[in-house]
Amino acid sequence: MSQIIVHVDMDAFYAAVEMRDNPALRGKPLIIGSLPTERGVVATCNYEARKYGVHSAMNIKEAYRLCPNGVFMHPNFDKYKAVSEQLHGIWNTYASASEYIALDEAYLDVTEHAGSWEGAREIARTIKKRTRDELRLSCSVGLAYSKTAAKTASEERKPNGYFEIQTPQAFVELMLDRDVRSLYTVGAKTTEKLHAAGIHTVRDIRDRQGDVIGMLGKQGQWITQLAMGVDDRRVTPYRPQDAKSISREITFQKDVSNYEFLEDALFLLSMCVEHRTKRIGLYGSGVTLKLTYADMKGITRSHAVFPCDSGVAIFQDAVKMLKQVEKNPVRLIGVGLYTLSEGDERQISFEDFEDAERARDLELRERLKKLQKRYQLDFAGNLEKIYHGETLYRTIEYMRKHFNGT
Repeated sequence: MSQIIVHVDMDAFYAAVEMRDNPALRGKPLIIGSLPTERGVVATCNYEARKYGVHSAMNIKEAYRLCPNGVFMHPNFDKYKAVSEQLHGIWNTYASASEYIALDEAYLDVTEHAGSWEGAREIARTIKKRTRDELRLSCSVGLAYSKTAAKTASEERKPNGYFEIQTPQAFVELMLDRDVRSLYTVGAKTTEKLHAAGIHTVRDIRDRQGDVIGMLGKQGQWITQLAMGVDDRRVTPYRPQDAKSISREITFQKDVSNYEFLEDALFLLSMCVEHRTKRIGLYGSGVTLKLTYADMKGITRSHAVFPCDSGVAIFQDAVKMLKQVEKNPVRLIGVGLYTLSEGDERQISFEDFEDAERARDLELRERLKKLQKRYQLDFAGNLEKIYHGETLYRTIEYMRKHFNGT
């Protein structure tokens, strides 16, 4: 028997959790992300807000223009992660392999547990029922022969929907006369290129496979396969160790011109990268610095390093790169580690290792003391809390206002 895959996608997840926990929000346009007075974008919104044209990734100012009477809220990621773990507990019961795409979305290989399409339908119904009964949330479920078809199926009847696509032929019949953008992984830029070449529908892709491949190369080969209903990918559980890079960044509510403050922000971001890196047991062989200036010009700098997982070492390399860039007002700053591996492959003596650790520990204590004196905050005692996204954001914004006196 070929594989049977379930794709589960929660309906407006963040907003749904907030409405569940606060019934007064139900029936109102709810927009999760930045506040209208802040810089930022929409993380998600409920279906009432979508009626006004609001959607994920929209600039928050535009969302407010479209829906000025909406309820705007910051996301509570700790809450959403906790609910996500409960969802995973339900989903994993029925899958031999689970591949999580986000907190609220997953592919489940139910081939063994189901044994047949009828068994798979029962699993899909059970997942929807348990999600509703146990967590008071709704999800849309797609059941199909492949990952792409399952993803397409879950989108077909949202919200709170169910749809199945059993064969490549059924997938092709469903998609044939739809726009190329309806194929999963075909984004806006690829769509623009295809449209410019007169390729508008999935049928056009099938009829002009050579043109698509000539124009888009390997991506074109993949797209033509999808247009034929072919997708042999397996559900692959994600391992944190498979990450290619780890980074943290922050967008300031007001542009920052003082680069001494940027160093303070970089230090906290670097410690967050260390926390994530050590938690999954990885080392990085390169440090990246990312800046977006006030004029939206973005730059990225990178520097190869000995494999490390130290926030202090990350910070020191990032600061060196920061000192070499143009000193224009900054809107966003980020730092990261790349070329990750599971081992520290450096050839270093025990004495040198101890000396380096002592130096970094001293630098950490001195830097925390400096920050505490400058901002009147207990960084040493609250560093663990700062690793959480919302707390990190609030802390750095407080620091920015304190530093500038605004």
